[in-house]
Amino acid sequence: MKSFTVRLTVRFALLVTATTAAVLIAGGFVLDHQIDRGLEVLHEIEAKELVELIGNDSGLDGAAVTQRIAHDADADAALFVIQVSDAGGRVVFRSANLGNTILPVAMSSDHAGALELPEIGRVHLSRFERGPWRIQIGSLLAPSERVLRDYVRMTVPLMLAVGLLSVGLGYAFSRSTLRPLRAIEATANRIRADNLSERIAVPASRDELAALTSLLNQMFDRLQASFDQVGRFAADVSHELKTPLALIRLNAERLRPRVAGDPEAQAAVADILEEIAQLHQVIDRLLFLAKAESGALNLGLKQVEVAGFLQAFAEDAGALAEDRGVRFALRQNEAGELRAERDLLRQLLLNLVANAVAVSPPGGAVTLASAPGPGGWKLVVEDEGPGLPEVQLARIFERFVRFERADGQRGGTGLGLAICKSIAELHHGTIRAENRHDRPGLRVTVTLPR
Repeated sequence: MKSFTVRLTVRFALLVTATTAAVLIAGGFVLDHQIDRGLEVLHEIEAKELVELIGNDSGLDGAAVTQRIAHDADADAALFVIQVSDAGGRVVFRSANLGNTILPVAMSSDHAGALELPEIGRVHLSRFERGPWRIQIGSLLAPSERVLRDYVRMTVPLMLAVGLLSVGLGYAFSRSTLRPLRAIEATANRIRADNLSERIAVPASRDELAALTSLLNQMFDRLQASFDQVGRFAADVSHELKTPLALIRLNAERLRPRVAGDPEAQAAVADILEEIAQLHQVIDRLLFLAKAESGALNLGLKQVEVAGFLQAFAEDAGALAEDRGVRFALRQNEAGELRAERDLLRQLLLNLVANAVAVSPPGGAVTLASAPGPGGWKLVVEDEGPGLPEVQLARIFERFVRFERADGQRGGTGLGLAICKSIAELHHGTIRAENRHDRPGLRVTVTLPR
């Protein structure tokens, strides 16, 4: 259960149902106790009436006792079974509804409890010592047990009803309780790199929710300050590094005419200009990565017709490959649409093709395939280079990681594939590299959501 609303609803329903079950079970025990207690009170009243009818004359025989209490015992036959014994344990009276059953005389004074009697069933039996008489009065437990069974039968559907009702009430309660949190979530989702100034409204109540909202707003303040700092840093880097590099390049260009007659000096100036261009490229790429990873890069997403886009890209990729003596082919190009930033998507593919061309031997082939798949739209670039060991594959998208090209040189800045990864993630996609299984070479697969 990932939804907190569902979990809270379940907990509320379980709590209400468990509480209701506990109350009903306790009610059953109380009802049972009250029935027993009520029977004992009735037995005590009946015993008092019998004593008043018999009197305290211990010399009475069974016939005399029967004559005095028979009428009262017969009148209460539907409620009680009665047995009277003298101090010596001799039974002097038994109610007619006892039949052949004789109640046990050996009971402690004023004792009450349940007893199973043959031919009669379970009875609640009470014993009283009043003067010379030992009076035992019992009541059948079948009616009270029937009441308890009816109580149990009633509680089962009641529990089901309470369970279902508590789920509905719990869901309403959860939705109502979590409404402020959902408002916080909605506002927090709107706060992005392009909307850092919005803040969550602090509730008027001075409670834990207001404290949480204030804490989140403070966190967003710190995030905004950090984003602003990143932006200022990027601007400072662009100004503080590019301006001196432009001056160095300008001075190097001025040196060219002066060293026209010195081939060694000309080569040195060319190397300086090449390194300056390389530094410009590194700075631009680092700034791009900083903006992408900080969320400060806004994407102008538009619908891109994939087949036409790749057909146009294939012309540039073919020219790049031909310049290095490598063949490029658009092996598969299915029709469809993607929501993407065209320039960034082109940069991603161009970086992948450039890397593939750089590692491919002369006469080798680099292919690009495009097709929709179960996990999204897949763009696959394959080369015929030497491939990479598994350890290096795990680091291929890290910054400044460079591997030897087909000519044995370590070219590039080591940032191209890191930029590819950032572009894929900006589009909520993935990128992975693996060695080809059909022949030597590397396969890089970019998966973008459709």
